[in-house]
Amino acid sequence: MDLELKGKRAFVSGSSSGIGKAIAQELAAEGCDVVVHGRDRARTEETARLVEERGVKSAATFGDLDETGMADKVAADTLAALGTVDILVNNCGAVLQMHNPAWDEVPPEEWERSFRVNFMAGLRLAQHFAPGMKAQGWGRIINISSTAGSHIAGFMPDYAAPKAAVNNVTGNLSKQLGGHGITVNAVIPGTVLTPAVDRWLEELKKQLDWGDDFAENERIYTSEITPQSVPRLGRPREIAAAVTFLASPLAGYINGAGLRVDGGSAQFF
Repeated sequence: MDLELKGKRAFVSGSSSGIGKAIAQELAAEGCDVVVHGRDRARTEETARLVEERGVKSAATFGDLDETGMADKVAADTLAALGTVDILVNNCGAVLQMHNPAWDEVPPEEWERSFRVNFMAGLRLAQHFAPGMKAQGWGRIINISSTAGSHIAGFMPDYAAPKAAVNNVTGNLSKQLGGHGITVNAVIPGTVLTPAVDRWLEELKKQLDWGDDFAENERIYTSEITPQSVPRLGRPREIAAAVTFLASPLAGYINGAGLRVDGGSAQFF
């Protein structure tokens, strides 16, 4: 299927590894020019190189979007490279408390930091790129959320709360920007095998006294921790495929949606 994305210009935050890296490569495979973003220069430049191998234009920009003013710098770098942005993928996010503390064990400053990384970073980037999308009458904003933001699992509360805010602002922006030819949607992954999830699973192994058999641990996780009908964890490209479709002109009638890619873990439609 031709997704009609050739020549579109995309920015993907947090794209030096994991889900973001897969998204950048998938968009490039469909003909998009892509600016890659990350904190680690070597990983970010490597992803930009992989994007360029698809025969499209790529550039790299660096910075921790938790820091004041860094979104301004990253946006300026991106606009200098692309001229304007047609597709914004807000993938930047992180579980900051890997030891899974209770809500009252997380200091207020760490709650604030989690909101900066998992919510405010994407909002700031949308504020930078939406005016250009309005001016051309076309655009896509795709927010990477999490099942943690829509059903209460009892763990990672400081991560789940800003992801719930992402879901809320996705709906709000879709109402305000839809009339300008800009769709705003969220992709809601379940647990996907990335370096960050590898660390999370290692923490669970210690807390729950799991063994070293990955297949058994995956079975326990998908049957007891986050019960789901597909008995395995997700893969980054499965999220990237959903994002790439929503970024395409073919998805122009989808707006304000939360597309679950979660192995059937959702508790409701």
